Amino acid sequence: MLIEFRIKNFRSFRDESLLSLVASSDRSHRATHVASTSVKGLPGILRTAAIYGANASGKSNLIRAMQLMRGIVADSAGLQVDQKFNVQPFRLDDNNKLLPTEFEITYLRDDVRYQYGFSVTPERITGEWLIVYKTAKPQTWFRRTYDPSTEQYTYLFGSGLQGQRQVWQESTRPNALFLSIATQLNSTQLKPVFDWISTSLVIFENGSAPWMTYTINHILSNPDNNIRDLMLAADIAIADIKIDKKKGFTQSFKLDFATGKVDNARVENDFQMPLFHHVTTKGSADFEFMDESEGTQKLFSLAGPLFEIFKDGRVLFVDELDRSLHTLLVKQLVGMFHDPSINTGGAQLIFTTHDTALLDADLLRRDQIWFTEKNVDQASELYPLTDFSARKNEAFEKGYLAGRYGGIPILQQLKAGIRAAE
Repeated sequence: MLIEFRIKNFRSFRDESLLSLVASSDRSHRATHVASTSVKGLPGILRTAAIYGANASGKSNLIRAMQLMRGIVADSAGLQVDQKFNVQPFRLDDNNKLLPTEFEITYLRDDVRYQYGFSVTPERITGEWLIVYKTAKPQTWFRRTYDPSTEQYTYLFGSGLQGQRQVWQESTRPNALFLSIATQLNSTQLKPVFDWISTSLVIFENGSAPWMTYTINHILSNPDNNIRDLMLAADIAIADIKIDKKKGFTQSFKLDFATGKVDNARVENDFQMPLFHHVTTKGSADFEFMDESEGTQKLFSLAGPLFEIFKDGRVLFVDELDRSLHTLLVKQLVGMFHDPSINTGGAQLIFTTHDTALLDADLLRRDQIWFTEKNVDQASELYPLTDFSARKNEAFEKGYLAGRYGGIPILQQLKAGIRAAE
């Protein structure tokens, strides 16, 4: 389970920002909203976290940061020697433009805590570390540091990391992670760390075709059609979901870099698409995916992966979970992560939202609510509701809309701008 995620100097986040899923001492909803652990000093981990903030306050950048970190871990071993990373440091401070971007993730697996991170510029990895807590005492498995004055890397290895460490070190390029290269070269100890980061962190992107394809495959392999049951439970008027095979064309382009010749091919393929069967008292009809509302499309795309996420205990990140979905449906989705009979694998949900109706003490604990806000330097800041000592029975929605916690549009400035424009 995810414990913490830390970023620094990434897009609108100039200073170090930390998202923590460590449960506070609050006893409310303890049995449902908190996963207990046997680790001393870590009694519970939150199953969900909601992030609020005004437009352009940094909410989406937090999701992008997790997506980029996961992508670098998964793909850096396969990069070409001269390929650069698509990192974007904070650009509104001249001191930060040339500084590296930093990512660090802490998670719990089989009662062992792992703390892994790296710093990166577009050209290279400038630092990388892995600290493991098999007991309360930390073990540094490796630490990699780049010295710009000598243009050389130094490595520190702890006794906890076994295997061909020298071979892995010599094989690691400046634009590759040691973790990724060592895993590629069959490090049995580092592979579980690599696998957890690259496969257990799931980022949902609206309208992403692979998500819909995943749901289609789930339906084909599960005759009981639990996807249909989920959508019916969401009160969507769909009587059945079928998978229809259609023919279509794909266009491919291939460039020969030696000759400059471009091969253009148009190939006919079979495609599998969902058909939604609607029934009324006066008739019935089948609707294709694009005929359905955006909310139905989003729920359908998300439904298939959800079953695997619950079973495998993965961490789902969703930007604007409430977009195109009714408040009651969003509450139901969040509640599924809080339901131990559904969430059997210890899955977690981290989502951004503007829906203030979710600021409900019956749905979220105080330590599950976070805010983003930009300071006077236009740098994003991330902070929890618990910073404000909110009372257990406080009306969170009312307090948020009143500006008590920050993270809302400054409407007076907006009105002044409109008057000035007139």
